[in-house]
Amino acid sequence: MKEAKIIRVSGPVVTSDGPEGAKMFDVVRVGELGLIGEVIKLEGGTATIQIYEDTTGVRPGDKVINTGQALSVELGPGLLTSIYDGIQRPLNILREQSGDFISRGLVIPPLDEKRKWDFVPTKKKGDRVSPGEIVGTVQETPPVLHKIMIPPGVTGELKEIKEGKFTIREPIGRVKTSDGEVDIFLANKWKVRIPRPISRKLPPDAPLLTGQRVFDTFFPVAKGGTAAIPGPFGSGKTVAQQQLAKWSDATVIVYVGCGERGNEMAEVLSTFPELEDPRSKRPLMERTVLVANTSNMPVAAREASIYTGITIAEYYRDMGYDVALMADSTSRWAEALREISGRLEEMPGEEGYPAYLGSRLAEFYERAGKVVTLSPKERIGSVTVVGAVSPPGGDFSEPVSQNTLRVTRVFWALDANLAARRHFPSINWLTSYSLYTGDLRNWYQRTVAKDWPDMRIEALEILQKEAELQDIVQLVGYDALPESEKGVMDIAKMIREDYLQQSAYDPVDTFASIRKQYLMMKTILSFGKREAEAIKTGAQASQIANFPVKSKIAKMKWTPEDQFEAFVQDIDGSLDQEFGALAREIRA
Repeated sequence: MKEAKIIRVSGPVVTSDGPEGAKMFDVVRVGELGLIGEVIKLEGGTATIQIYEDTTGVRPGDKVINTGQALSVELGPGLLTSIYDGIQRPLNILREQSGDFISRGLVIPPLDEKRKWDFVPTKKKGDRVSPGEIVGTVQETPPVLHKIMIPPGVTGELKEIKEGKFTIREPIGRVKTSDGEVDIFLANKWKVRIPRPISRKLPPDAPLLTGQRVFDTFFPVAKGGTAAIPGPFGSGKTVAQQQLAKWSDATVIVYVGCGERGNEMAEVLSTFPELEDPRSKRPLMERTVLVANTSNMPVAAREASIYTGITIAEYYRDMGYDVALMADSTSRWAEALREISGRLEEMPGEEGYPAYLGSRLAEFYERAGKVVTLSPKERIGSVTVVGAVSPPGGDFSEPVSQNTLRVTRVFWALDANLAARRHFPSINWLTSYSLYTGDLRNWYQRTVAKDWPDMRIEALEILQKEAELQDIVQLVGYDALPESEKGVMDIAKMIREDYLQQSAYDPVDTFASIRKQYLMMKTILSFGKREAEAIKTGAQASQIANFPVKSKIAKMKWTPEDQFEAFVQDIDGSLDQEFGALAREIRA
C-alpha cells in the first residue's frame, strides 16, 4: 500500500498528491480515522477522491492509503434479510458497535463471517466447470435457495468439492485451471460499477404482476423491464413502491432508499421486517435486501448506493431468479452527482446537473433485463428496475425526469390533484403509458383471456372520452349532455372509482389477482354496453344510475378471491334482471 498526503479539502471531495500507481475507482482510506473514499479523477500527479463519510476534521497533510481495489460488494449467503448502508455496511451491526450514530472509519464485513451454512454440492470431483455454473446450494432462507456459482473467469476441472457446514471464509472446493488451482468459496466480491457478465439478453415476454390494477391492466411493466414513477411530494411514490415490493411476483426484492427523508426511510426499515409475504406467509424480509441511505448521510455514499443495489440484484438474477429493484429516489442520486460535479469544478449542464447525467442514468437502467446467464445449461433470470423520481414542484420537464423517460419504457405519472382527491394510487391514466403492451399482448391472450387487450383499449378510450366531456360539462353543465354521453360519464366514473382506486391498507383490496382484474373489468364494461344499448332504445341515464346492481359492482374490489367468481355470477344475474325490467318498461 502506498501512502500520499491530502493537499485540498472541499466537502466530501479531497485532492491528494497521489498515491502513486492509483487507478480510477480505487478505494482509499483517508486521514487518521481511515475514512473510506474512491478515486474519481486522476490528473498529473494528483488524485481527486470522493469520501463516503463525513469529512469533518479532515485537513491537508492527512495521509491517504490506496487499497488497490475498486469499490466492491460481497455476494454470498446472508444478503437476504440484511439492511445495508450505501457501501454495504450492515446497519444493525453498526448500531451494535457504535450506537445510534455511525462511527466514522468503521469497517464491518457485509456478511456474517462466523455463521456456518449447510452446503449441498450438485457437482462431483472431476467434473468440468465454467463461469456461472452451479456447484451446490445453500438454503439461505426458507423461500430462497441460494445457488453457489463458479465465479466469472474460472474454467477448469473440480479437484475437490466438499459437503457440510462452512463459513463464507472456508473453501468448499478447488478448481484446476490452466493457470493453477483456484479455491471456491460460498461468497465472492464484485466491482459495483461493472455489470455482471451474461450470455445474451432476451426480449420481454411476461409481465411483472403486481396485484395493483392500474399497473397490471393499463400500464404493465415486463419482467426485466424498466419503469419510472415520478411525482411531487405527498403523491404516494413510496407507498406505491412498497406495494410493488410486497406484491410483485419477483422472487427477490432489492429496495434502495437513496437520499430519502430520514422519517420515510425509518418507516420502511421498521415496517418491512414486520410484513408478511402473501405467498409464503413468512416474513417478507426473507426474500428482501434493503439498502438505506438517507438524505442526511454523506452524498457520495448516496451515489454509490444505486450501484450496490443493482449489483446485488444481478447476483440473484444470475441464479435464475426474477428480481425487482426499487430505487427511491433517483432524483436524490442525481443531486449527489450534481454536488460532486460542482466540487470537481466541472462545466454544469441544465439546472446545474453534470452533462453526463443522461449517460449515467442510461448505464444504470440498462443493467435491467431478462437474460440468459453465464452457464453451460441455459438459465434465465431477470432484473426489473422501478425508479422513483422526485421532480421539484412536480415539474416533469426537469432534467432527471426527462432523461429517465428517454431510457425507461413505462411511465407511471403520479398526480398531486388525484392525491388531493384521495384517489390512490394517484396514477394519471391520461399521461401515463407503457411501451410493453405490444410485447405482452400474446401473454395476456394466452394466460388471461383472448379479449384482454381489447378490453384494456376500450376502457382507456372511455376514460379519454370522459376527459374530453369534462371540458364541455365545465361550460354548459352535465344536464346539457346527450343521454349517450351521460352514459359514457357514468361508466367512466365506475372505472375510476370501482376499478382504478385501490386501498393499500385494506386486507382484501390491497391485492387483486390477474383473474380477478379481468372479471372486474369485464363486468364493468358489460354494464357499460348494456347501458349504451338501453339508451339507444329510449332509456334515460338517470334511470340506470339508480340500479341496485351498481352498489354490487362497487363492492367487487372488497370481495375475497375465493368468493369472487360466485359474486360475479350473482352480478350477471342482477344485470339481466334489472336491464330486462327496464326494457319491458320502455316497451310498455
